[in-house]
Amino acid sequence: MDTPVPTRRGRRSPFGSLLLGTPEQGRRVLRVRVQVLLTVLLVSTNVIGAVIVVGVSVLVVPGPAPNDDLLLAAAIAIPVYVGVAVLVGALWGTAWALRALRWASEGREPSEQDRRRALRVPLRLTAIQGVLWATAAGLFTVLTVILQPDLWIAVALTASISGVVVCAIAYLFSEFALRPIAARALSGHGPPLDRGSGVRRRMMLFWALGTAVPTAGLMVVALLSFGREDISLARLRVIVLVLAGVVLVFGAMITLLNARAVVAPILAVRDALALVERGDLDVEVVVYDGTELGRLQAGFNEMVTGMKERERIRDLFGRHVGQEVAEAAVRREVELGGEVRTVSVLFIDLVGSTSFADTHRPAEVVEVLNRFLAVVVDEIDRGRGLVNKFLGDGVLAVFGAPVDHDDHAGAALAAARRMAARLLDEVPEIRAGVGVATGEVVAGNVGDAKRFEYTVIGDAVNTAARLTELAKEVEGCILVACTSVEAADGDEPTHWVDYERVTLRGRGEPTPTAVLAPQARATRSA
Repeated sequence: MDTPVPTRRGRRSPFGSLLLGTPEQGRRVLRVRVQVLLTVLLVSTNVIGAVIVVGVSVLVVPGPAPNDDLLLAAAIAIPVYVGVAVLVGALWGTAWALRALRWASEGREPSEQDRRRALRVPLRLTAIQGVLWATAAGLFTVLTVILQPDLWIAVALTASISGVVVCAIAYLFSEFALRPIAARALSGHGPPLDRGSGVRRRMMLFWALGTAVPTAGLMVVALLSFGREDISLARLRVIVLVLAGVVLVFGAMITLLNARAVVAPILAVRDALALVERGDLDVEVVVYDGTELGRLQAGFNEMVTGMKERERIRDLFGRHVGQEVAEAAVRREVELGGEVRTVSVLFIDLVGSTSFADTHRPAEVVEVLNRFLAVVVDEIDRGRGLVNKFLGDGVLAVFGAPVDHDDHAGAALAAARRMAARLLDEVPEIRAGVGVATGEVVAGNVGDAKRFEYTVIGDAVNTAARLTELAKEVEGCILVACTSVEAADGDEPTHWVDYERVTLRGRGEPTPTAVLAPQARATRSA
């Protein structure tokens, strides 16, 4: 599997935030980054939550004002408990996380169990905080019952509801900070979770934690105010406004964090799709989500891998049969059979290739042959022809099939001239005969349904092959049928002059031929 590509200019971070770094960061850097993020986010969230609990319990919730004993006890107990809870939570959470993520620190491939445990780390960290908040709620409720019983319901409700909301925010922060770890756990795999309604359950859960639970708390506060004649209308308004503000702020925060967690994987896939649309297949989305969104990320990577494989096969297919044949096969259903077409056929074959191979080392022979074929293929492609076959040290090319060509004869003749000139300069070690003929052929797929090839069969093919053999004895080593010169457009015919009428093997009548005009040969020699 390809490694995730670095963040390109203009693209968002692979993890949805620059705070999380890149997939290529080292294990030590990753560990420090995640530890610092978790510590800062979780400690600050819980401390702020504790401050809000105190403020709401003392200043907002209906009931008598706290007495001096309760205020003194709270002034001592709250800082002490917060400090102890932060220390215990950090040590407890770090110890458990290190055990669950040992594979990451050791740099080894995670097992299926390791992946599951890694994805559950945010939940376990949140459970640890839930235990600490439940302990705090119980402890301070008992303390309130002892010192001022009239306030115990308010303290219990405020601490419990605040603990639920703070734990929900802490979970989202933990999941955010641990995205690089989740990405390494899911590398090369889809999320090993149930495929049901993970996102739907998650949305409903965080709606309940961020909106329903605080709103229910607001309703309980309203119920507590019934029957209390010591609450003025102005104070009741203040209570409602403050509690509603707290609910709105925490509800909005949870909704925002949850929305970002859901949208970030979608945006990553969207950005990657934009790159694929521009033809960039060397792109990979980092999979870091444990829900259906992670399946979406992994599915995108599988799609791109399949596209790259198809492009590789298509490229290999095109190299074997020619790009135009490959594209024609892609555009329509490939089937056996052919059609009669008028085309121009170019045949080129080396002179004395056997003796050359006998007097040179194999590596030298292959190197010269590759240079020869590179020139031939380049000029055939330039003339929009099809390299139909490599025949040892010879090449059969077709102009006008499978794709129509308005001037296939002129293109074949021009390709013959250019390749002959280039071979004289670029591959002087060898000579080659070139023959060109124009006529009707049967062009199509020949073979069996399980294995076939695109080919051309007809008199023009045989004529070009025969002319190639005779061209080896002609000055310039190019011999073409006059029908090709007559069919060419533009000024191409001016480069050719009539030669002899030759009787080709297997033919009863002589064939008019042409060779390069003296000025064309002079230009080539120059």
